Amino acid sequence: MSTLDVSDAALDRLAAALAEERRALLNHDVELLIRSTQEKLAALRELEAAVPGGRAERLAELAEANRSNGALLARRRREVNWALRHLGRAESAPEYDAHGQAQQVRATRNLAVA
Repeated sequence: MSTLDVSDAALDRLAAALAEERRALLNHDVELLIRSTQEKLAALRELEAAVPGGRAERLAELAEANRSNGALLARRRREVNWALRHLGRAESAPEYDAHGQAQQVRATRNLAVA
């Protein structure tokens, strides 16, 4: 198999993985998201090993699909964080305090009063 054939096959796998990733994001399918992300990373590793020549346009299309999926994933994350805040859960704080301890804001909200 020539380098061009390998590159074309890797590009096809990358395109399929990006399409699956988008479908997983739209359908809130976590298992499919994990599988498609693994497939995407494998295809990217293969492409890094044999960079396809003359495929700039296809790579640009796939890069745009990846950015679009990233934006969709960011939107989903914001939706989850919003829901968690309204359920009284705080987002995990990645910051550390002066003592080197991770800070976590604990906000409570009563959902019902008996």
